[in-house]
Amino acid sequence: MREREPAILGAVPAAVPEGRSAGAESGATRPAVMVGGGRPARQARSAPRFFVVGFWRRLGAGLLDALILLPMVALMIWLAGAISGIELPPSRYRGPDIWLDLLLGVEPALWGAIGLAAAVAVVYAFVFQSIWGRTPGMRVARMRVIDLYGDPPTVARAGARTGGYLACVATLGLGFAWIGIDREKRGLHDWLSGTYVVKE
Repeated sequence: MREREPAILGAVPAAVPEGRSAGAESGATRPAVMVGGGRPARQARSAPRFFVVGFWRRLGAGLLDALILLPMVALMIWLAGAISGIELPPSRYRGPDIWLDLLLGVEPALWGAIGLAAAVAVVYAFVFQSIWGRTPGMRVARMRVIDLYGDPPTVARAGARTGGYLACVATLGLGFAWIGIDREKRGLHDWLSGTYVVKE
């Protein structure tokens, strides 16, 4: 059985900035190979061509996803607070110094809200990327996630990519910012999962 050709060739020409294409040589179909009797063998297909998406467009898609997530997260935090009876201080006491004090003091309500928000975001990203190969924000921005062969990410890749988001947050956002300077327009989560984000 013939091995598939990568849609994104190698590590160097792999990711091409917007406006350039990544794919097999010229993108043309290879000539048919003649086998005994002069009949052409099955035509070898060239790898499709893709355009990788840069930092700002991906940031826009991320902000759209954040707008979708905010009401869901707020509802979940409200429900958790109502069930557990743990609440944050009244709004008149929520200045920057109070938030910092709650954060450093390991306030259960605040850390519980942060953990719940992270869990909702992780499930959201994992489910949409493993099923559709993109989140709703990516869909609106007309982009999708692919692997080296141009296929949507598998469940394992979607899981690794979602874990990569947490690693990006742990680096104080540097994993995301890397997209802006990386030659292949890939962030830490892309490198960890072996994925690319391309134009639809």
